[in-house]
Amino acid sequence: MSSDSFEALTIDKSSRTAPRRMNRNRTRMVLILVAALAAVVAVVTMFRNRPVMIESATVSLLYPSQSFTLLNASGYVVAQRKAAVASKITGRMEWLGVEEGSRVTAGQIVARLENKDLEAALRQAGAALQNAKAVREQSRADYADAEKSFQRQKELLASGIVSQADYDSAEARFKRAAAAAAGAEAGIAVASAAQQGAAVNVEYSLIRAPFDAVVLTKNADVGDIITPFGAAANSKAAVVTIADLASLQVEADVSESNLAQIRQGQPCEITLDALPGGRFKGIVHAIVPTADRSKASVMVKIRFLQRDQRIFPEMSAKVAFLQREAAAGESTARIVLNPAAVVTRDGRSGVYLVTGDTVRFTPVTVGAKLGDLAEVSGLKSGDKVALKPLDKLNTGSRITFPEKK
Repeated sequence: MSSDSFEALTIDKSSRTAPRRMNRNRTRMVLILVAALAAVVAVVTMFRNRPVMIESATVSLLYPSQSFTLLNASGYVVAQRKAAVASKITGRMEWLGVEEGSRVTAGQIVARLENKDLEAALRQAGAALQNAKAVREQSRADYADAEKSFQRQKELLASGIVSQADYDSAEARFKRAAAAAAGAEAGIAVASAAQQGAAVNVEYSLIRAPFDAVVLTKNADVGDIITPFGAAANSKAAVVTIADLASLQVEADVSESNLAQIRQGQPCEITLDALPGGRFKGIVHAIVPTADRSKASVMVKIRFLQRDQRIFPEMSAKVAFLQREAAAGESTARIVLNPAAVVTRDGRSGVYLVTGDTVRFTPVTVGAKLGDLAEVSGLKSGDKVALKPLDKLNTGSRITFPEKK
């Protein structure tokens, strides 16, 4: 065969490897494109799920009167009428009729000391008085008889029937009877005074409430020795401590520099830590005309305008001194929020309510402005809402807060 024939039978390898190389290049390009697309998707997803650092605001309760409050001060509820009820004599207490919280009226017996000896002395004084009265009746009868006899002797002497000696004897008897009658009257006074003294001693053994009040503390019990000054060993001076709850006032310390903003009769609002949901109306009752040099403050007494059975002495209180008296409705708390937290989405006003580490758009209704805040409905006190940046938030956006320094 000729050389041309052998060349015709030879396989051209370059023509077979070219398509295979093109397929490999195409696959490589597809893989590169897929990897690039996946990287783009991962970056987009990462940035989309990246938490947004926000500043937040808290929904709170605000009383409208706070917008015209001149000054705030703190103090304590103090009873202006308070007494440590004790006995004026020494004795062992045999009966106690009250306990903490008992209400007593003026003159009510709250305790009694052993007084059998005093009652016996009172009965003895009563008997002595009765005896003195009987002696007085006898002296009166003798006086009346002596007076009649003297008058007869006087008439007979003028007629010369009796002697001067008989007349003088009748006159002396009359004078003795008059003196005895006067002594009997004095005896009545002495016996009556003795009886009154014995009655007073018995009364001293009965411990009474000096005014309408509530028992705050019980300082002694049955069997304790009660003395006026508590000087004896294991003795007690006061039986109970009482306070007139109608006299409760708040005593607050006001700085000397702020005293010019306070005046007598100024309207106030009182809040108590024990009753956080209420605000009580009051007025400035008195400004005590002396300063505490250690605190550079002056005591101001604020009187409650309405009584409340839940208010007790020594409760801590806060006082808001108002520029004017609160009108009707201004003593009711309002839900308020920083108006900068309110945004408009799809024609609706709302806020981004923080729930855990995400936010949720919550529609609200914005009301009147109260100072720098705005009244809102649809939220509750204590809710936390996003303040900024609001343009980067949507429902479900993950959030984070700045680290506290």
